[in-house]
Amino acid sequence: MIMKSRLLRYSRRLLKGLALACCASLLVASKAPDMLENIKASGKLVVLSQNGPTTYYEDASGTHTGFEFGMLRAYAEELGVELEIRDVHDLDQMFDRLRDPKEGAHLAAAGLTVTPERREQVRFTPSYFEIRQQVIYRLGEERPRKSSDLEGKKIAVIAGSAHAEEMRKLSHRYPGLQWEELSEVGAMELVEMVDQGKYNYAVVDSNAYAVHRGLYPNTAIAFNLTQFQPVAWALPQSDDDSLYRSARRFMLRANTSGLVAQLREEFFGHVSKLNAGGAQAFARNSRERLPQWRETMQKVADDYELDWHLLAALSYQESHWNPRAKSRTGVRGLMMLTRNTARELGVNRLDPEESIEGGARYIKQIRDKIPERIREPDRTWMALAAYNVGYGHLEDARVLTEKMGGNPDLWADVRQHLPLLAKRQYYKNTKHGYARGWEPVTYVQNIRHYQALLTWNSRIEEQRLAAANEDNAEALADSSQVDAEAAGAASAL
Repeated sequence: MIMKSRLLRYSRRLLKGLALACCASLLVASKAPDMLENIKASGKLVVLSQNGPTTYYEDASGTHTGFEFGMLRAYAEELGVELEIRDVHDLDQMFDRLRDPKEGAHLAAAGLTVTPERREQVRFTPSYFEIRQQVIYRLGEERPRKSSDLEGKKIAVIAGSAHAEEMRKLSHRYPGLQWEELSEVGAMELVEMVDQGKYNYAVVDSNAYAVHRGLYPNTAIAFNLTQFQPVAWALPQSDDDSLYRSARRFMLRANTSGLVAQLREEFFGHVSKLNAGGAQAFARNSRERLPQWRETMQKVADDYELDWHLLAALSYQESHWNPRAKSRTGVRGLMMLTRNTARELGVNRLDPEESIEGGARYIKQIRDKIPERIREPDRTWMALAAYNVGYGHLEDARVLTEKMGGNPDLWADVRQHLPLLAKRQYYKNTKHGYARGWEPVTYVQNIRHYQALLTWNSRIEEQRLAAANEDNAEALADSSQVDAEAAGAASAL
């Protein structure tokens, strides 16, 4: 009887153990997938960012580019998913939207400075960049040299930025600080406000000012408000750290593999370099380089009903007539065609003659695409702008020109509004978003100047040739006269 009771108790324990084991296995089998698994299953990485020069924007071919975009695309490719970028107009909304589950965003990447205040709201990856906050002032005005010199002055900062956080911190030590936190503006707008005298100073990131400083030569760096600060991606704080671990590993590899260095050079390496153009360089290249391509340019220009001087000027602006030219963005050849454009045109962009033919065909296609009601030379100037910045951005500028009371069919009006595509308050409502809108303005101006010089040189050559032909004709006539007189004298003998 005792043995039977013990056997029964043992059987119950065994059955309970088996039941618990089964439950545990069922729990493991039914465990919900983590965030990283969900992202891979959905096939999409959703990122919050800000359309702009230091993050992402649309290039001349209509595709996204930019430093942050390059980083994000590499990470999405590593995960094997598509990249979806959602633009956040106001920086002060960035972290609220990131933390909101309804938004469905996985991370934020917009040149975000890592600060103690922000660390309380989100989780940051390892840094991939460093910036300093800089105080910008107008040349000719008194230059501030330290934080105490800012007291009693009008200072502009971006709302929700690390600059605003820094000003709040400094105000405990310097109670006379006065600053305005402006929404829906970028660094370019702040620098312009200082340039126009609307504010005494502005605080911007060092990389952003480096990109824009050439536009506002009357402004300069007063002093560095902070030491170097890390920039990183931000992720929501969560018990599920699968995505964070993945992003952290990627960022560490990006820093050591050379990806970050490559992208920094591509998008920021040019900002301190001077343009190699100028009158002397143009005259020298006209003598030494142009003659070998001139005949081809003249023939191709005739085939596509273009002025060969225009085609030559376009080529000089693009490559300085160097058939091996290559830009930081990867465009190459005499006409600096992108790989995609060259493929669509069916030309080898490294072959000088094919590059010239491809460039001529491409500029003609763009010009033919522009509404017929737009007359020359405005039609050509707009085609050149589109060759540089992309047709979509040109159309955005034309729409903006009309909305602001200008004539969208006149280049003189459109060129005044193209630079607005770099300002958040304007490009946030355009179809194609941010563009370096000041570049096509300078681009077209340069080409017009080069074309005028080439046309004038051709006229001088024609005049010289005509004069030489006239001299030769007169010499020939004189020689014939002498021969005739000599012959007459001989017959008289």
